[in-house]
Amino acid sequence: MYKLAPSLLAADFKQLHNQIEAVDKAGAHMLHIDVMDGIFVPSISFGMPLIQSIREVTKIPFDVHLMIEEPSRYVEEFKKCGADILTVHAEACKHLNRTVMAIKDAGMKASVALNPATPLNVLDYVLEELDMVLIMSVNPGFGGQTFIPNTLAKIEQLRKMVELRGLATDIQVDGGVSMKNAKTVLAAGANVLVAGTAVYKGDVEKNIQGFKEVFASAE
Repeated sequence: MYKLAPSLLAADFKQLHNQIEAVDKAGAHMLHIDVMDGIFVPSISFGMPLIQSIREVTKIPFDVHLMIEEPSRYVEEFKKCGADILTVHAEACKHLNRTVMAIKDAGMKASVALNPATPLNVLDYVLEELDMVLIMSVNPGFGGQTFIPNTLAKIEQLRKMVELRGLATDIQVDGGVSMKNAKTVLAAGANVLVAGTAVYKGDVEKNIQGFKEVFASAE
């Protein structure tokens, strides 16, 4: 099943409630929330109080992407805030398996993100434990970047790994995703797309419907 995860980072913060409501109404599968600490990546973004406050106004699943140092310290706190899926970066975890198991033990789906230059072999001994893998198709930390083309080969390789092991792991792609390249990304093996500007620029509901039409044509 193909899924769309609109990225809250690209929303109009002056109309945040309305935009979350529009995403929910249009049938997005989850809301992608980037948490950045200014250390692991240059920018600083949403924190726990904001996530907790918007959790109270929507039931859409929260796909929380931690771009922070020492993510294992905050697993329980993000569960309390309302995260349904928690993504940590392999590059930020000294003990990746331990962090993944802590996420699952807390009752959330576990996901690991890989930066563009990070090889897939870091997943060799944790892939069976993961609900999702996030392939970054831009360097993390800023929205509005251009999709890195050689990411497609990485997605294809990951899809082969997942299928060879008989797993049902979701493959999510984040960065530079638009309606123009969505079908190509899906064809490479992804099934969850994070989209920011492509969703929030203009009519949110119309844009999400456009992605759904791409999904239907790719099936």
